[in-house]
Amino acid sequence: MTISGFTMVRNATKLYYPVKESILSILPLVDEFVIALGNCDEDDDTLAGIQSIQSDKIKIIHTTWNTQLYTNGSEYARQTDIAKQHCKGDWLFYLQSDEVIHEKYLPVIRERCHALLHNTGVEGLLFDYVHFWGDYGHFLQSHSWYAREIRIIRNLPDIHSWRDAQSFRRIPGFDGKDFFQKEGSCKLKVAKVDAKVYHYGWVRPPHYMQKKNRSFTRDYKGDLTPEYKAEEFDYGDLGKLPLFKESHPAVMNSMISRFNWQEKLDQWRERSPREPHKHERFKNRLLSFIEKNVLNGRQIFTFRNYVLLDV
Repeated sequence: MTISGFTMVRNATKLYYPVKESILSILPLVDEFVIALGNCDEDDDTLAGIQSIQSDKIKIIHTTWNTQLYTNGSEYARQTDIAKQHCKGDWLFYLQSDEVIHEKYLPVIRERCHALLHNTGVEGLLFDYVHFWGDYGHFLQSHSWYAREIRIIRNLPDIHSWRDAQSFRRIPGFDGKDFFQKEGSCKLKVAKVDAKVYHYGWVRPPHYMQKKNRSFTRDYKGDLTPEYKAEEFDYGDLGKLPLFKESHPAVMNSMISRFNWQEKLDQWRERSPREPHKHERFKNRLLSFIEKNVLNGRQIFTFRNYVLLDV
């Protein structure tokens, strides 16, 4: 059995992505790690950061992004597909550059891949998620955030990244143009793996967080929303969020040691009024309360881009 890791990235260091940590977190598990590295800005040193890992498992594919042709985030899916096409493993482990796996899960993941290798009815593996918010000590338990997602897929040519690269679908005869295609596409049949993805996409100094949001908005819409024209991102009151009391992946220790924006987080009351974040909206707060206290964490009225098998 062989496993390929893969990802796509551009401007990771200037936008405070833990891309090196993401790669390192599963490098002991995979036989190769393929990276579609986009045309980064001159003031970004993502390439140097990746090369500093010094592993012969790493394969860098240099690409050029075209967000004018591939709009609404679909360029992310196109770049993900480019990396996937260069993978050779039986299983393909996709991590976005702000996602990290705790080392305690690596044996669990390997065993699950091995056990299901010849069960061809299983097309992918489904992971739970921990979404950190603002700092490394708080996380979101909200109806408005996806609780699970596909991160390991079989190496099949009909499986493609879908929409804005959050997930995957089987798309026979795909022409590589419309990554939002629904007609003729199929949700993957997946099995659960007892492991979590630690998502650090919303843990950055407030000015970096705003830079990242501006970059995303331009990639999706080509312009900025009023909320993202401020110099710094307002995370709101973290005191209303649950505390994370477990350990972080060891590869994150260096980034966590550089945490120095606590004072900014404490100043939320002094900031100008803003639109509520999606987890702060009344509807989502109500549904989150019901899911947590009545349904034992099971989400309702959410879109699931997979068919979960009982295996």
